[in-house]
Amino acid sequence: MRVTSSMYYESLYGNNNSKLNEKLFDVNKQIASGLKIQYASDDVATFTETMRLDNEITTLGQVKQSTQSGYKISNQSDVILNDFEDSMNRFRTLLIQAANDTNSNTSRDAISLELRGLEKHLKNLSNTSINGQYLFSGSMVDVKPISDDGTYNGNDVGMNSFLGSDSQQQYNLTGADLFLGEEILVKREVTTNVVQTLNAPLPTSTTITGASTMSEFMGDFNAPNDHYFYLRGTRSDGASIKESIPLTDADTIDGLLSRIGTAFGNTGSLDIVNVSLNQSGQIVIEDKLNGSSKLDFHLVGATDFSGLGAASSYANLSNVGATTDYATASSGAGSLYIKEFVESGLTSAPAAAGDESIIYDRTQFTQEGATLSSNIPQIVKEDNSFSTDSTKLHEVFSGIVYNSDGTYASGLDGKTLSLEGTMVTGASYNVSVNLLDAGSTFTVVDPAASAGIYTIFNVDSTRAATPASEVTYRQLMDVVNMAVTGNFPDPAGTNFPTAEEEYDYAIKSSNFIGATNLTYDGKISFKDIGNVTTSASMAIYDPNTSDFALDPSIATFNTNNALTIRDPKTDFFTTIDDMIIAVENYKNYPDSASGEMRNVGIQNAIAMMDDLQDHVFRTHSTVGAQSNTLTNSLERTELLEISTMTLRSSVIDTDLAEASLELTQLTINYEAMLSTVGRVSKLSLVNYL
Repeated sequence: MRVTSSMYYESLYGNNNSKLNEKLFDVNKQIASGLKIQYASDDVATFTETMRLDNEITTLGQVKQSTQSGYKISNQSDVILNDFEDSMNRFRTLLIQAANDTNSNTSRDAISLELRGLEKHLKNLSNTSINGQYLFSGSMVDVKPISDDGTYNGNDVGMNSFLGSDSQQQYNLTGADLFLGEEILVKREVTTNVVQTLNAPLPTSTTITGASTMSEFMGDFNAPNDHYFYLRGTRSDGASIKESIPLTDADTIDGLLSRIGTAFGNTGSLDIVNVSLNQSGQIVIEDKLNGSSKLDFHLVGATDFSGLGAASSYANLSNVGATTDYATASSGAGSLYIKEFVESGLTSAPAAAGDESIIYDRTQFTQEGATLSSNIPQIVKEDNSFSTDSTKLHEVFSGIVYNSDGTYASGLDGKTLSLEGTMVTGASYNVSVNLLDAGSTFTVVDPAASAGIYTIFNVDSTRAATPASEVTYRQLMDVVNMAVTGNFPDPAGTNFPTAEEEYDYAIKSSNFIGATNLTYDGKISFKDIGNVTTSASMAIYDPNTSDFALDPSIATFNTNNALTIRDPKTDFFTTIDDMIIAVENYKNYPDSASGEMRNVGIQNAIAMMDDLQDHVFRTHSTVGAQSNTLTNSLERTELLEISTMTLRSSVIDTDLAEASLELTQLTINYEAMLSTVGRVSKLSLVNYL
């Protein structure tokens, strides 16, 4: 085949020109854009890797922003808690000053004024906000967490920062943890509040000690005498106690304290509680088990100075009507002397008789304005949590038997609760709640117009009477609300065709007049919706409560009980207020004879402040740990972001120096090719020769 110049030209120039121009175009494009490729088709592998790295950078940016936002909240909480602790330290210092008996009442007034100022400052700190968002309201950031009365209004929901795939970190401290948190290592401690004295014979020393005899403690009219002490309360495991303790003249206070300990579960080899006497003759009981808020205590002493031992016949204390004044309990028939250990100023239920101080849990709820409030939280035995509407009664009540697998077995069947008081209209009511495995009911005894037995219906799709094991606090409170408002179900067919519809309608109607609910700390409360000051009154109790021949109460709702000094559960501002009242009342120790009857006293307030400070320190350390975690995450995210951006740059970005060198080389090659082609195109025999 004959090779022509055109063939040579096409071979040398045509193919190379196209390739070189394409390469020159690509290099110029890379230099102009700074990117190795413009489209996925340019290099699929590079494009895929670039998209993956872009997504990673976006994710890291989101993590960084989320972490920074969370860190601001956590860090500000840390700062606020520093100020919080400084104020608490000052508060404790003032309490110690107030406890000094060298202070006059005027000095203590000045101290209490400063304490009130610190209380206000602590509330202001608690209501700190950033950009309109409150720090300690949980997830309810637009709600002011602490009211003027110290009530917490937020929730217990933590908020988290996104730290990456399947990784989050809480950045806020909820007020539920800070103000209402629980310290499981704290041991509950309670105390009586009546200052005790020795009665007779007149001792050489008036100080009560563990060696003081019953003859000295209770008196010696018509000696020898028998002395009886009626103990009621709750063990740390939630079991109710009811026991009559007989003692002789020769028995000592230590003997009484030992018998009390035995009733609470102490044995020769193991103590469940510590029972002691303080310098004011008040009994102090400390739970040796951590983390329980159930321990409760009430005690009444009785001696019949007639010499007939009649005190032993007073098995039913609701029948006792006697003097509590030893000086007037002279020897003779009916000269029964009652020694009180706990006074609360509570009013007993309408049917109770005798001295109010001997009543333990047959007491009316405290009335304040339109609200009736109980003083005993309903606490779940299993985990020490406060009850909610859905909590079943058997989870809280005493005397329950469970199967080996933890399921409910028996204990409530046949038990009753009594409701007594006056309605919002001023009329009286008397209702019995009957807990039955076959289906629970409530019986209206008074008013006569509504007398009858009514079914407590469940809320299932198939309506039926609720077994005792399934009755919830919401159902109990529905009955309470119907009783206090006077709205009981009508017979089936009066308004609706079925009894369950009449029952639902009665509940609904009662809710327009009053509201019965559990408070944040598990206490039952009734509010009269239509009146500023309610005419209603209420008492809920086990009808066996005062009869020592019967089983202990299955539950308590409002009691004339011992004062709480220490408890695993925290109620920050309620405790702060109690401390200040102790100073305002000039009380070093509990004393029902003056001031606020149920105040714990300054000495106990100092111990309570120690617990509050420990609690705040622990929650503060949690905030510190959160801040450290967020800081470490932020630093790690920033490093990863830089590393990922560097890697992306190496994948997609053009190296300008390398591209410029390649451009130069391609230009030289292109020029050389053109020169060669030019020379070939001019070839002739003359030139060749």
